[in-house]
Amino acid sequence: MKRRAPLEEREKRESLDDLAAALCALKSPADVRAFLEDLCTPAELEAMTDRWRVVPLLLDGVPYREIHDRTLVSVTTIGRVARTLERGAGGYGVAIRRAGRGGK
Repeated sequence: MKRRAPLEEREKRESLDDLAAALCALKSPADVRAFLEDLCTPAELEAMTDRWRVVPLLLDGVPYREIHDRTLVSVTTIGRVARTLERGAGGYGVAIRRAGRGGK
């Protein structure tokens, strides 16, 4: 792996803002998918997809074990998503509402 100097917090925020702006500029789910497939490794895409799959189930109050049985996503990952839903930046909630995917 290439070594590089660590980014300062300001640079990290600006880089994340740039990435967010690139995603916002995309016009369709197909465009976003193509971008994500170019940006992420297959393992990263699988991890993000797993997290996203459990969000509506958590919002519907489905128990962790049942979510695991339905999705095969690890209970550890399900717990992490649940904590993020409770204490995160609110992005899951915004996305789930705008995508019309249900939940409470």
